[in-house]
Amino acid sequence: MPELPEIVAHAERLSAAFVGIALKRFEPLHPAALKTFDPRPAAAAGEPLVSVGHRGKYLLLRFGRGDPAAREGGGGRGDTAGQGDPALRAKASEDAAVGDDGECNVGDDDAAVVGDGGDGGDGGDGECNVGGEAVVVGAGGDEGDGGDGADDDRRRDPSLVFVVHLMQAGRLRGDAAQAPKPRGGMARWSFEDSSALLLTEAGKERRAGVWLISGDPDESEPLARLGPDADAIDRDDLARRLSAASERVHGFLRDQSHLAGIGRLLANEILHSARISPFTNASRLDDEAVDRLHEAIRTSIERGLAAERQLQDMGRSKNRPNDVHHRVGRQCPNCDDTVRAVEYRRYRVAYCPTCQTGGKVLADNTTSRFLK
Repeated sequence: MPELPEIVAHAERLSAAFVGIALKRFEPLHPAALKTFDPRPAAAAGEPLVSVGHRGKYLLLRFGRGDPAAREGGGGRGDTAGQGDPALRAKASEDAAVGDDGECNVGDDDAAVVGDGGDGGDGGDGECNVGGEAVVVGAGGDEGDGGDGADDDRRRDPSLVFVVHLMQAGRLRGDAAQAPKPRGGMARWSFEDSSALLLTEAGKERRAGVWLISGDPDESEPLARLGPDADAIDRDDLARRLSAASERVHGFLRDQSHLAGIGRLLANEILHSARISPFTNASRLDDEAVDRLHEAIRTSIERGLAAERQLQDMGRSKNRPNDVHHRVGRQCPNCDDTVRAVEYRRYRVAYCPTCQTGGKVLADNTTSRFLK
Protein backbone atom coordinates (compact mmCIF):
# COMPACT_ATOMS: atom_id res chain seq x y z
CA MET A 1 0.00 0.00 0.00
CA PRO A 2 1.35 3.48 -0.81
CA GLU A 3 2.65 5.20 2.32
CA LEU A 4 3.22 8.84 3.19
CA PRO A 5 6.26 9.47 0.91
CA GLU A 6 4.46 8.01 -2.13
CA ILE A 7 1.24 9.91 -1.40
CA VAL A 8 3.03 13.24 -0.89
CA ALA A 9 5.04 12.93 -4.10
CA HIS A 10 1.99 11.84 -6.10
CA ALA A 11 -0.04 14.78 -4.79
CA GLU A 12 2.72 17.05 -6.08
CA ARG A 13 2.62 15.40 -9.54
CA LEU A 14 -1.16 15.68 -9.80
CA SER A 15 -1.08 19.27 -8.62
CA ALA A 16 1.46 20.28 -11.24
CA ALA A 17 -0.61 18.66 -13.98
CA PHE A 18 -4.24 19.44 -13.09
CA VAL A 19 -4.64 22.31 -10.60
CA GLY A 20 -6.53 25.27 -12.06
CA ILE A 21 -8.66 23.22 -14.46
CA ALA A 22 -12.44 23.16 -13.96
CA LEU A 23 -14.23 19.86 -13.39
CA LYS A 24 -16.74 18.84 -16.04
CA ARG A 25 -18.12 15.77 -14.32
CA PHE A 26 -17.38 12.97 -11.87
CA GLU A 27 -18.22 9.42 -12.93
CA PRO A 28 -18.37 6.49 -10.50
CA LEU A 29 -17.43 3.49 -12.60
CA HIS A 30 -18.06 0.89 -9.91
CA PRO A 31 -20.84 0.76 -7.30
CA ALA A 32 -18.30 0.49 -4.47
CA ALA A 33 -16.32 3.58 -5.48
CA LEU A 34 -18.31 6.48 -4.01
CA LYS A 35 -18.72 6.12 -0.24
CA THR A 36 -20.86 9.23 0.42
CA PHE A 37 -24.25 10.46 -0.80
CA ASP A 38 -24.24 14.08 0.41
CA PRO A 39 -23.11 16.45 -1.01
CA ARG A 40 -23.80 15.27 -4.53
CA PRO A 41 -20.82 15.17 -6.90
CA ALA A 42 -22.76 17.42 -9.29
CA ALA A 43 -22.08 20.29 -6.89
CA ALA A 44 -18.41 20.23 -7.91
CA ALA A 45 -19.12 20.42 -11.66
CA GLY A 46 -17.78 23.64 -13.12
CA GLU A 47 -15.48 24.30 -10.17
CA PRO A 48 -11.69 24.49 -10.63
CA LEU A 49 -9.32 22.10 -8.92
CA VAL A 50 -7.81 24.38 -6.28
CA SER A 51 -5.28 22.00 -4.75
CA VAL A 52 -4.17 18.40 -4.44
CA GLY A 53 -3.15 17.61 -0.90
CA HIS A 54 -2.74 14.63 1.37
CA ARG A 55 -3.66 13.37 4.80
CA GLY A 56 -1.95 10.19 5.91
CA LYS A 57 -2.45 7.68 3.07
CA TYR A 58 -5.31 9.69 1.52
CA LEU A 59 -5.20 12.07 -1.45
CA LEU A 60 -7.34 15.23 -1.20
CA LEU A 61 -8.69 16.86 -4.38
CA ARG A 62 -10.19 20.23 -3.46
CA PHE A 63 -12.56 22.03 -5.83
CA GLY A 64 -14.10 25.48 -5.40
CA ARG A 65 -13.80 29.23 -5.93
CA GLY A 66 -15.21 30.79 -2.82
CA ASP A 67 -12.96 29.57 0.00
CA PRO A 68 -9.83 31.72 0.44
CA ALA A 69 -8.35 29.21 2.89
CA ALA A 70 -8.62 26.51 0.25
CA ARG A 71 -6.68 28.64 -2.24
CA GLU A 72 -3.92 28.95 0.35
CA GLY A 73 -3.76 25.22 0.98
CA GLY A 74 -6.03 24.94 4.03
CA GLY A 75 -8.06 21.89 5.02
CA GLY A 76 -5.64 18.99 4.91
CA ARG A 77 -1.86 18.90 5.05
CA GLY A 78 0.32 19.21 2.01
CA ASP A 79 -2.12 21.02 -0.26
CA THR A 80 -0.29 22.21 -3.36
CA ALA A 81 -1.81 24.77 -5.67
CA GLY A 82 -0.70 26.10 -9.05
CA GLN A 83 -1.81 26.41 -12.62
CA GLY A 84 -2.15 23.04 -14.36
CA ASP A 85 0.45 22.35 -17.02
CA PRO A 86 -1.06 20.90 -20.24
CA ALA A 87 2.24 19.25 -21.15
CA LEU A 88 2.39 17.47 -17.81
CA ARG A 89 -1.23 16.38 -18.15
CA ALA A 90 -0.51 14.97 -21.58
CA LYS A 91 2.57 13.14 -20.31
CA ALA A 92 0.65 11.71 -17.35
CA SER A 93 -2.12 10.59 -19.67
CA GLU A 94 0.29 8.90 -22.06
CA ASP A 95 2.03 7.07 -19.24
CA ALA A 96 -1.22 5.88 -17.72
CA ALA A 97 -3.37 5.07 -20.75
CA VAL A 98 -5.48 1.96 -20.11
CA GLY A 99 -7.50 -0.34 -22.30
CA ASP A 100 -11.25 -0.75 -22.53
CA ASP A 101 -11.48 -4.50 -21.94
CA GLY A 102 -11.61 -4.53 -18.17
CA GLU A 103 -14.10 -4.26 -15.34
CA CYS A 104 -17.79 -3.58 -15.80
CA ASN A 105 -19.07 -0.09 -14.99
CA VAL A 106 -21.75 0.57 -12.42
CA GLY A 107 -24.45 -0.82 -14.68
CA ASP A 108 -24.31 -3.65 -17.17
CA ASP A 109 -24.46 -1.41 -20.19
CA ASP A 110 -23.54 2.18 -19.50
CA ALA A 111 -21.44 4.19 -17.07
CA ALA A 112 -23.09 6.32 -14.42
CA VAL A 113 -22.26 9.94 -15.11
CA VAL A 114 -22.30 12.59 -12.44
CA GLY A 115 -21.66 16.11 -13.71
CA ASP A 116 -23.16 18.20 -16.47
CA GLY A 117 -26.70 17.01 -17.13
CA GLY A 118 -28.03 15.95 -20.52
CA ASP A 119 -31.52 16.56 -21.88
CA GLY A 120 -33.00 13.56 -20.15
CA GLY A 121 -30.84 13.63 -17.00
CA ASP A 122 -32.54 12.60 -13.77
CA GLY A 123 -30.16 14.84 -11.85
CA GLY A 124 -32.33 15.65 -8.90
CA ASP A 125 -32.01 12.42 -6.96
CA GLY A 126 -28.21 12.15 -7.06
CA GLU A 127 -28.31 8.37 -7.52
CA CYS A 128 -25.60 6.46 -9.35
CA ASN A 129 -26.24 3.77 -11.95
CA VAL A 130 -26.80 0.33 -10.47
CA GLY A 131 -29.31 -1.17 -12.86
CA GLY A 132 -27.83 -1.11 -16.33
CA GLU A 133 -28.87 2.36 -17.51
CA ALA A 134 -26.90 5.54 -17.37
CA VAL A 135 -27.99 8.05 -14.74
CA VAL A 136 -26.85 11.58 -15.45
CA VAL A 137 -26.71 13.96 -12.53
CA GLY A 138 -25.62 17.51 -13.11
CA ALA A 139 -26.21 21.13 -13.77
CA GLY A 140 -28.35 22.08 -16.71
CA GLY A 141 -30.64 19.22 -17.80
CA ASP A 142 -33.89 20.21 -19.55
CA GLU A 143 -35.97 17.71 -17.61
CA GLY A 144 -34.00 16.80 -14.50
CA ASP A 145 -33.87 19.15 -11.52
CA GLY A 146 -30.15 18.56 -10.85
CA GLY A 147 -29.09 21.96 -12.16
CA ASP A 148 -30.79 24.03 -9.48
CA GLY A 149 -29.77 21.57 -6.79
CA ALA A 150 -26.14 21.73 -7.86
CA ASP A 151 -26.25 25.54 -7.75
CA ASP A 152 -27.72 25.42 -4.24
CA ASP A 153 -25.04 22.97 -3.12
CA ARG A 154 -22.34 25.18 -4.61
CA ARG A 155 -23.61 28.26 -2.79
CA ARG A 156 -23.69 26.38 0.53
CA ASP A 157 -20.39 24.58 0.00
CA PRO A 158 -17.81 26.83 -1.68
CA SER A 159 -15.13 24.18 -1.14
CA LEU A 160 -15.68 20.49 -1.90
CA VAL A 161 -13.02 17.84 -1.29
CA PHE A 162 -12.80 14.43 -2.93
CA VAL A 163 -10.94 12.21 -0.46
CA VAL A 164 -9.33 9.26 -2.27
CA HIS A 165 -7.89 6.13 -0.67
CA LEU A 166 -5.89 3.97 -3.07
CA MET A 167 -5.64 0.97 -0.74
CA GLN A 168 -2.97 -1.51 -1.85
CA ALA A 169 -3.65 -1.81 -5.57
CA GLY A 170 -5.28 1.50 -6.47
CA ARG A 171 -3.77 4.18 -8.69
CA LEU A 172 -4.93 7.69 -9.66
CA ARG A 173 -3.47 8.75 -13.01
CA GLY A 174 -4.10 10.81 -16.09
CA ASP A 175 -6.56 9.10 -18.43
CA ALA A 176 -5.76 9.58 -22.12
CA ALA A 177 -8.01 6.83 -23.49
CA GLN A 178 -11.11 7.72 -21.45
CA ALA A 179 -12.58 4.34 -22.37
CA PRO A 180 -16.18 3.67 -21.27
CA LYS A 181 -15.15 0.54 -19.38
CA PRO A 182 -11.47 0.83 -18.42
CA ARG A 183 -9.76 -2.14 -16.86
CA GLY A 184 -10.08 -1.94 -13.09
CA GLY A 185 -11.93 1.38 -13.39
CA MET A 186 -13.35 2.75 -10.14
CA ALA A 187 -14.00 6.46 -10.82
CA ARG A 188 -13.17 9.21 -13.32
CA TRP A 189 -12.82 12.99 -13.00
CA SER A 190 -13.33 14.62 -16.42
CA PHE A 191 -12.15 18.21 -16.85
CA GLU A 192 -13.39 20.95 -19.12
CA ASP A 193 -10.18 20.97 -21.15
CA SER A 194 -10.87 17.32 -22.17
CA SER A 195 -8.27 15.86 -19.80
CA ALA A 196 -9.25 13.36 -17.11
CA LEU A 197 -8.10 11.54 -14.00
CA LEU A 198 -8.87 7.84 -13.61
CA LEU A 199 -8.95 5.87 -10.38
CA THR A 200 -8.23 2.18 -11.01
CA GLU A 201 -7.68 -0.80 -8.77
CA ALA A 202 -6.03 -4.07 -9.77
CA GLY A 203 -7.39 -7.38 -8.54
CA LYS A 204 -10.91 -8.25 -7.46
CA GLU A 205 -11.29 -6.84 -3.95
CA ARG A 206 -12.34 -3.29 -4.96
CA ARG A 207 -11.38 -1.61 -1.70
CA ALA A 208 -10.23 1.75 -3.10
CA GLY A 209 -12.75 4.47 -2.46
CA VAL A 210 -13.83 8.09 -2.85
CA TRP A 211 -15.54 10.31 -0.28
CA LEU A 212 -16.92 13.75 -1.19
CA ILE A 213 -16.83 16.13 1.77
CA SER A 214 -18.01 19.70 2.18
CA GLY A 215 -15.78 21.97 4.26
CA ASP A 216 -12.96 20.68 6.46
CA PRO A 217 -12.33 17.01 5.58
CA ASP A 218 -10.51 16.44 8.89
CA GLU A 219 -13.85 16.71 10.69
CA SER A 220 -15.51 13.92 8.70
CA GLU A 221 -14.92 10.24 8.07
CA PRO A 222 -12.65 8.73 7.00
CA LEU A 223 -10.15 11.37 8.15
CA ALA A 224 -11.67 12.18 11.55
CA ARG A 225 -10.22 9.04 13.12
CA LEU A 226 -6.64 9.69 11.99
CA GLY A 227 -3.81 10.70 14.24
CA PRO A 228 -1.32 13.39 13.18
CA ASP A 229 0.65 12.84 10.00
CA ALA A 230 3.83 10.99 10.84
CA ASP A 231 6.06 13.65 9.29
CA ALA A 232 4.46 16.41 11.39
CA ILE A 233 4.32 14.97 14.91
CA ASP A 234 6.66 16.51 17.47
CA ARG A 235 8.74 14.52 19.90
CA ASP A 236 6.64 15.23 23.01
CA ASP A 237 3.37 14.33 21.34
CA LEU A 238 4.92 11.09 20.12
CA ALA A 239 6.11 10.33 23.68
CA ARG A 240 2.62 10.90 25.10
CA ARG A 241 1.02 8.62 22.54
CA LEU A 242 3.61 5.89 23.11
CA SER A 243 3.20 5.97 26.88
CA ALA A 244 -0.57 5.54 26.55
CA ALA A 245 -0.32 2.58 24.15
CA SER A 246 0.23 -0.85 25.68
CA GLU A 247 1.01 -2.61 22.41
CA ARG A 248 3.98 -3.62 20.31
CA VAL A 249 5.74 -0.65 18.81
CA HIS A 250 5.52 -2.10 15.27
CA GLY A 251 1.73 -2.22 15.57
CA PHE A 252 1.69 1.24 17.13
CA LEU A 253 3.45 2.75 14.13
CA ARG A 254 1.03 1.13 11.68
CA ASP A 255 -2.11 2.15 13.61
CA GLN A 256 -3.43 5.17 11.70
CA SER A 257 -5.20 6.49 14.81
CA HIS A 258 -1.78 6.95 16.42
CA LEU A 259 0.19 8.18 13.40
CA ALA A 260 -1.11 8.63 9.88
CA GLY A 261 0.87 7.55 6.83
CA ILE A 262 3.08 4.70 8.08
CA GLY A 263 2.63 1.19 6.68
CA ARG A 264 4.56 -2.06 6.80
CA LEU A 265 7.66 -0.97 4.90
CA LEU A 266 8.13 2.28 6.80
CA ALA A 267 7.48 0.61 10.16
CA ASN A 268 10.23 -1.94 9.47
CA GLU A 269 12.65 0.71 8.25
CA ILE A 270 11.94 3.15 11.08
CA LEU A 271 12.50 0.56 13.81
CA HIS A 272 15.68 -0.70 12.16
CA SER A 273 17.01 2.85 11.92
CA ALA A 274 16.06 3.51 15.57
CA ARG A 275 17.61 0.19 16.70
CA ILE A 276 14.40 -0.87 18.45
CA SER A 277 12.92 -4.37 18.48
CA PRO A 278 9.58 -4.43 16.65
CA PHE A 279 8.08 -6.38 19.55
CA THR A 280 9.01 -3.91 22.29
CA ASN A 281 5.98 -2.59 24.17
CA ALA A 282 5.45 1.01 23.08
CA SER A 283 4.69 2.22 26.60
CA ARG A 284 8.06 0.93 27.89
CA LEU A 285 10.34 2.93 25.60
CA ASP A 286 12.63 5.19 27.59
CA ASP A 287 13.42 8.80 26.68
CA GLU A 288 16.49 7.88 24.65
CA ALA A 289 14.56 5.32 22.63
CA VAL A 290 11.77 7.85 22.00
CA ASP A 291 14.38 10.33 20.74
CA ARG A 292 15.79 7.74 18.35
CA LEU A 293 12.33 6.72 17.17
CA HIS A 294 11.26 10.30 16.47
CA GLU A 295 14.41 10.96 14.49
CA ALA A 296 14.06 7.69 12.58
CA ILE A 297 10.48 8.56 11.58
CA ARG A 298 11.69 11.87 10.15
CA THR A 299 14.70 10.51 8.29
CA SER A 300 12.92 7.42 6.92
CA ILE A 301 10.09 9.50 5.48
CA GLU A 302 12.53 12.03 4.01
CA ARG A 303 14.54 9.21 2.43
CA GLY A 304 11.46 7.70 0.84
CA LEU A 305 10.15 11.06 -0.37
CA ALA A 306 13.46 12.02 -1.97
CA ALA A 307 13.47 8.75 -3.94
CA GLU A 308 9.81 9.04 -4.92
CA ARG A 309 10.23 12.57 -6.27
CA GLN A 310 12.65 11.23 -8.85
CA LEU A 311 9.92 9.12 -10.47
CA GLN A 312 7.34 9.96 -13.12
CA ASP A 313 4.68 7.81 -11.45
CA MET A 314 4.10 6.20 -8.08
CA GLY A 315 6.83 3.64 -7.43
CA ARG A 316 6.41 -0.01 -6.49
CA SER A 317 7.20 -1.26 -3.01
CA LYS A 318 10.14 -3.40 -4.11
CA ASN A 319 11.85 -0.33 -5.59
CA ARG A 320 11.50 1.89 -2.52
CA PRO A 321 14.64 2.52 -0.46
CA ASN A 322 14.92 -0.04 2.32
CA ASP A 323 17.50 -1.72 4.53
CA VAL A 324 15.44 -4.63 5.89
CA HIS A 325 11.92 -4.78 4.41
CA HIS A 326 12.92 -6.42 1.11
CA ARG A 327 16.26 -7.79 2.32
CA VAL A 328 15.17 -10.80 4.38
CA GLY A 329 17.87 -13.48 4.14
CA ARG A 330 20.48 -10.98 3.00
CA GLN A 331 23.17 -9.14 4.93
CA CYS A 332 22.15 -6.12 6.95
CA PRO A 333 23.75 -3.01 5.41
CA ASN A 334 24.74 -1.78 8.90
CA CYS A 335 26.41 -4.96 10.21
CA ASP A 336 27.37 -8.51 9.19
CA ASP A 337 24.21 -10.16 10.50
CA THR A 338 21.44 -11.61 8.33
CA VAL A 339 18.11 -9.82 8.11
CA ARG A 340 15.37 -11.98 9.58
CA ALA A 341 11.56 -11.91 9.56
CA VAL A 342 8.58 -12.97 11.62
CA GLU A 343 5.93 -14.07 9.15
CA TYR A 344 2.20 -13.48 9.48
CA ARG A 345 -0.57 -14.46 7.11
CA ARG A 346 -0.80 -11.07 5.38
CA TYR A 347 2.54 -9.46 6.17
CA ARG A 348 5.92 -9.92 7.79
CA VAL A 349 7.99 -8.02 10.30
CA ALA A 350 11.59 -7.66 9.08
CA TYR A 351 14.42 -6.91 11.50
CA CYS A 352 18.14 -7.30 12.14
CA PRO A 353 18.97 -9.31 15.30
CA THR A 354 22.27 -7.51 15.89
CA CYS A 355 20.88 -4.01 15.36
CA GLN A 356 17.52 -4.45 17.08
CA THR A 357 17.17 -7.45 19.41
CA GLY A 358 20.58 -7.84 21.03
CA GLY A 359 21.43 -10.73 18.72
CA LYS A 360 18.29 -12.72 19.57
CA VAL A 361 16.53 -14.43 16.66
CA LEU A 362 12.78 -14.16 17.18
CA ALA A 363 10.46 -17.12 16.66
CA ASP A 364 8.90 -17.29 13.20
CA ASN A 365 5.15 -17.82 13.48
CA THR A 366 5.03 -19.94 10.31
CA THR A 367 7.53 -22.56 11.58
CA SER A 368 7.85 -22.37 15.37
CA ARG A 369 4.62 -24.32 15.97
CA PHE A 370 6.13 -27.32 14.14
CA LEU A 371 9.26 -27.24 16.30
CA LYS A 372 7.55 -27.70 19.67
